[in-house]
Formats: sequence, C-alpha cells, structure tokens
Amino acid sequence: MPSIERTTIGSEEWQRAASIYVRYKVFVLERGIAKEDEFDQNDTEGRVYANLFIGEEPISTGRFLPVGPGQARLTRIATLPNFRGKGYGKMIISSLEAYARETGFHQLDIHSELTAKTFYESVGYQATSEVYQEDGEWCQTLTKFI
Repeated sequence: MPSIERTTIGSEEWQRAASIYVRYKVFVLERGIAKEDEFDQNDTEGRVYANLFIGEEPISTGRFLPVGPGQARLTRIATLPNFRGKGYGKMIISSLEAYARETGFHQLDIHSELTAKTFYESVGYQATSEVYQEDGEWCQTLTKFI
C-alpha cells in the first residue's frame, strides 16, 4: 500500500472538493443517503474540512462547524470502504481536534449514527443526548471537552 502523503485541514475550494468526493462515495452511493440531505447549507465557501490523502486520492474526511462560543460540531466523518479499520478516521478526528484547540474551541459535539457510536467513544467522546432520528438515521449526540 502506498504511504500517506498528507493530511490537510483548511477551507480552500480543493479541500471542499476532496471532502465531497469521499462523502459522495460513502454516504450517497454506499449508504443511499439522498444527495439533498448529504450536501447541505453547511457546505459553504470558507467551511473548514480535514482530508487524508494517499497519493492524490482523498480517502477520509471530516467537516468542522462552529456552533457557538467555544463550541463546534464535527460532521460528515467518512472513510472510503477499502481504507476502513486502518486508523484513518481517528487521524481525521485528531486533525479536527487540533484545529479546534488552535482556534479556541473547547467543546466538540458529534451527531453519531448509532452504528458509529463505539468508534467515537473509542476516541474519547461520550453520549450527551437521547437517541433521535436525523436524515432518516438513528443518532445520538456525543461530546468531548478538549
């Protein structure tokens, strides 16, 4: 397997495009989520994305959404199927957490699908809500203070 060339975080248009590439494959094609639900009002110019590349291919991504003073939400965390179980999702979360620290955020929330809850708990997030439906999926909010 080729080595990881880079992990990026930022708001340039190519970073948004890389994130959309991964999310389209994972959420729309693999999971069957409607395009209109996956690509929402939060995919705007200036939004911050973390992407992990192998060679020139983006293989894992996440999006950073400020929601209030010192509080943000990590959203749209996804890794292409052939690259799961290798720690790439954890690397994306770590990059987003580092960005949050550097920019003055201390509370991070994730609206986790129940199938991914154990993964987020493994990196220090704890359930802070009841179970609810979001975009047709059963979810729970998990929070981490950094």
